[in-house]
Amino acid sequence: MPELQTPMLTTHSPLLGGLTAPFRVVIENVQPQIDEGRFPAKRVIGDEVTVTADIHADGHDVLAAVLRYRSGTKGPWREQFMMEQPNDAWTGQFIIDRLEPYEFTVRAWVDYFATWRRDLLKKVEASLDVHLDLQEGTSLIRTTTEHSTPPDAAELRRWADLLQSNDAVKMRTEAAAADTLRDLMRRCDSRLNATYYDKTLSITVDPVETRFSTWYELFPRSTGQDPKRSATLAQAETRLTDIAAMGFSIVYLPPIHPIGRTNRKGPNNALRAQPADPGSPWAIGSSEGGHKAIDPALGTFEDFAHFVKTARDMKLDVALDIAFQCSPDHPYVRDHPEWFRHRADGSIKHAENPPKVYEDIIPFDFECADWPALWRELKSIVVFWIDHGIRIFRVDNPHTKPYRFWDWLIKDIKEDYPETVFLAEAFTRPKVMNYLAKSGFSQSYTYFTWRNSKSELTEYFTQLTQTNLQDFLRPNLFINTPDILPEFLQFGGRPAFLIRLFLAATLGASYGIYGPAFELCEASALPGKEEYLNSEKFEIRAWDLDRPGNIRDWIALVNKARKDNSALQTNQRLRFHAVTNDALLCYSKTTADLSNVVLTVVNLDPHHAQDGWVQLDLAELGLENGQSFQVHDLLSDARYSWQGSSNYVRLDPGVCPAHLFQVRRRARSEKDFDYFG
Repeated sequence: MPELQTPMLTTHSPLLGGLTAPFRVVIENVQPQIDEGRFPAKRVIGDEVTVTADIHADGHDVLAAVLRYRSGTKGPWREQFMMEQPNDAWTGQFIIDRLEPYEFTVRAWVDYFATWRRDLLKKVEASLDVHLDLQEGTSLIRTTTEHSTPPDAAELRRWADLLQSNDAVKMRTEAAAADTLRDLMRRCDSRLNATYYDKTLSITVDPVETRFSTWYELFPRSTGQDPKRSATLAQAETRLTDIAAMGFSIVYLPPIHPIGRTNRKGPNNALRAQPADPGSPWAIGSSEGGHKAIDPALGTFEDFAHFVKTARDMKLDVALDIAFQCSPDHPYVRDHPEWFRHRADGSIKHAENPPKVYEDIIPFDFECADWPALWRELKSIVVFWIDHGIRIFRVDNPHTKPYRFWDWLIKDIKEDYPETVFLAEAFTRPKVMNYLAKSGFSQSYTYFTWRNSKSELTEYFTQLTQTNLQDFLRPNLFINTPDILPEFLQFGGRPAFLIRLFLAATLGASYGIYGPAFELCEASALPGKEEYLNSEKFEIRAWDLDRPGNIRDWIALVNKARKDNSALQTNQRLRFHAVTNDALLCYSKTTADLSNVVLTVVNLDPHHAQDGWVQLDLAELGLENGQSFQVHDLLSDARYSWQGSSNYVRLDPGVCPAHLFQVRRRARSEKDFDYFG
């Protein structure tokens, strides 16, 4: 639909007993809208935003409505006429073409000319006399010329003369029915007593990476072959080729700062560390520096710059961990003790989540008397790393810091650096997780890690993709983390890793793994816990990357399918299909125009082969009842001819636990028997 640049005309209505003249049109339920407009909805650059509203009025007059939108907060407003749908619903669209916030609102009014035109055509069809009606229409057109541009006014007068001519009534009514006249009158409408929606709503615009990304978490210090000595950033560079070959787009580094020695933890979170133990990277700060320093064991800032450049040359972005906490040895503790909480004896209070205590970590006091200086300093940490080429940050435990802090920091950062991405690592209560997303985080960790059964996955992903959550919470489906080795992976063997990778990569447009533990199918856990045995959080590991049973080829195959199929790069059109076996999960993703249709079936049982009949919702796939179609398995390269909604599948997790079908409708002409998308 063409954009309109016509300036708005406002009618000032006289007062009547303290009331303005009646505005007959009601505008309700404008979407997307988060918490009555308190928070912006989220989109990425290039998205088409669909705005919906309920618009109605008394009586039976025809209505008109426009969607008004602009980029920034001071730019010119643009307009698109909205389309009426059944049951007083209206829709309009606009394209996000700038990496900056957008605003939008809705206006609606009674379209008197369209009402006249509709009634005229009904009378003509009923063979009624319409001479007076044509005079009324002529009067409406001539009145409209009074507030039209000179070219439009001249064109309107030509139409008025035609309706008022001595031509036959049939010719005059045909002129009145012309779409050209309808569109001209709608564009020049005075919008008498138009209703202005009472809110201007906003949209946060993020880079495409916030919608579609593939994360790989890597400990640089464990990229060497000596478990007694930290590897360097230069050594970590050698892993980038392998990470890129597996199809990842982001390599995420846990904290790379100096690590404190006071109360340093030993292997497996032991309270006592030996002199050679490296400690946890999240215990940030020592005499060698804090959040704006690099652990000397890893290298220098020159090494870091080279690492970032090498990654970008391989089309990998580098993400850094932001953990706003300190070790007892951090320079902040010495220079700004007022930024921390103190115990009754005057000592600085370490982190705790009773009965757990973390003596190697001290949290900031975000409510201290000098909080403005603290907040500014924490923001300066983010800016510091932005200046060193980083635009993506994974934020550690944001739910333990004030909402207002994140709202302020993220908004302030994105004003100057709109391409910045913030991932919230917040395995916390749903409402807290949701509020952090509303406050500005670009992506969010999810509960996918613990959703395993068919019912759990279906319910959870329907909630994520088909409720208002989709307007502000972008899920990132991390399968495992240095903190979490889920039970499904502990006891499911290699097939469990294949299954979870497939689910994360196809259910979500963004997902992540912690490697190389994941691709090596590392399943050794602390007894009775969902935690890794000999975790890299507390010690250096020397990994055998070619260990038998690794799934690097599987990861690369699935990630290639993600890159080749745009339907897998969004969450908006995820739909589940019925299967007769609850151990099998079937779902599809499609582009809006159905040019790319992907259908998946996955065996959720890592121990046994499962079979059943899928019951497809053919309309969701752009197919007709009884139509034959081809499904091309992108994992095995096999092709099958299916017909109708009911089709048989069997999946052995020991061979391949999933089908990743590209659906192709069969050409109907025998002389053109190729397949088309």
